[in-house]
Amino acid sequence: MSHGFKHFVTITKHRHQVIKNASHMGIFFHALKHDLTKYGYTEFHWSKQYYNGHCSPVLGERKAHNNFSYICQHHTRHNPHHWEYWTDFYMGKLVLCTMPYKWAVEYVCDMLAASKVYGGKSFKKEVPVQYFRDHSKHYYMTEATRQFIDWCLANYAESEWTHLHKKETKAKYQEITAKLPQFETYSELHPTEELPNC
Repeated sequence: MSHGFKHFVTITKHRHQVIKNASHMGIFFHALKHDLTKYGYTEFHWSKQYYNGHCSPVLGERKAHNNFSYICQHHTRHNPHHWEYWTDFYMGKLVLCTMPYKWAVEYVCDMLAASKVYGGKSFKKEVPVQYFRDHSKHYYMTEATRQFIDWCLANYAESEWTHLHKKETKAKYQEITAKLPQFETYSELHPTEELPNC
């Protein structure tokens, strides 16, 4: 079986899981557009070359290209459910914008789906929030975005979808964004660290 076909199966399984998650969180129709760029030539061409079935091809491409990823550049610039989409550069500074509600919820659905697809039978509901807490210190997202995503993933770890319906998540999002700034500016970037293993 070719890497191209295996990659197609993986991204399709992931996309269907995101849509399933989104139905629980009240954004089913919004999520129908999830990750369609992965099927286009730009992303698919590079991704199939770095497919390994255990983690995103982006990591393999970064290791091969001294941390640079064509896949990630294209994907995050065309998909607003990634925090990178909500970053801007201005006069040597990085300016961040809080992710709008639907895109932040889609990010949560995406994280849960990725953990399930790559984790397989060994998946545990605590994994996504732990992964986020371990890695998000290197993510350039506003504190409002960070707190909302952490809250959602922590709730999933505790009781799965019980408290993650639209009414509750939207109220929490509004509570968090009301007390924190919509925009943040960074003048210094985090130091480069070694890429993690899968």
